[in-house]
Amino acid sequence: MEILAECTAKAVIDCPAEKINITEWLFTLKDFEYQSCSKAHIASGVSFSEDGKRMSINVEKVADNFLVQHYVEEIGSKNYCRVNSVSDSISPLGTTKIGVTWELKIIQISNDQCELHNHVAVSATPEFLAVLKSLNIEDLTLVKSQMLHNLEAHNNEETPLFANNIVQKSKAGIWD
Repeated sequence: MEILAECTAKAVIDCPAEKINITEWLFTLKDFEYQSCSKAHIASGVSFSEDGKRMSINVEKVADNFLVQHYVEEIGSKNYCRVNSVSDSISPLGTTKIGVTWELKIIQISNDQCELHNHVAVSATPEFLAVLKSLNIEDLTLVKSQMLHNLEAHNNEETPLFANNIVQKSKAGIWD
């Protein structure tokens, strides 16, 4: 699948990396906590995929795009988590699907600090390309530019708020 937009936002976390479990954070994030990390976050929950893998289900509105994401765990370790979703996308262009890969990394920067890397990549699906074709949009330059702008704004808003939530949980000893 062709990458339409990707970006990484970073935030410093004032606690040691060994006090964090980023995968457990993602799969235990409560709905109200998710909502508090962005004005675009509508709802979240946890489920399991058909083959038994953990799944984070997120509903959000990024710019004029309403998304229902079904993130299936691909890699889950203490300091790195990668999940993938074929997400439902409802926008003025129509209803379709897009691919989203979400990666969360914890990088130690000192004994008492680490950094959260929140990386998101959005990919075109055949359904998405078909919607664009039906609208006579063949040049993806503008689509990619707008998508990147919206993704960066959203990622930059949520990342420091995710980091704050992680610090609160670390200080509460959630992962000890």
